[in-house]
Amino acid sequence: MMWERLNFQIRMLYRFMRIILFFDLPSVSRKEKREYQKFVKYIKEEGFSMFQESVYTKLCLNETVVESTMKNIKSNIPKDGFISCLSLTEKQFSSIECLLGDFKSDVIISDERIIKL
Repeated sequence: MMWERLNFQIRMLYRFMRIILFFDLPSVSRKEKREYQKFVKYIKEEGFSMFQESVYTKLCLNETVVESTMKNIKSNIPKDGFISCLSLTEKQFSSIECLLGDFKSDVIISDERIIKL
């Protein structure tokens, strides 16, 4: 029973896919800014969330959903700009290592229940 559960969890890590969408759209003129905002609104409605500025990510159930999402994005690409898409398994995505420089903030980030100030 325990082996079946572990096997199921491992299969899920390879079944779920992640799309990473990178884009560089011009936003100098009013028309370009409108196109930029329209595209960002569209990808958010498609289920993407911001990972970094101009980098969005979406979790997909399987490769079929990835293909369908890619088809939809291709039909909604703005005329100008550069868009790249990368699809990988959730297991590959979970190995991302986020590196931060000197980050200073007044916000305390902790998982402790009691924080003494």
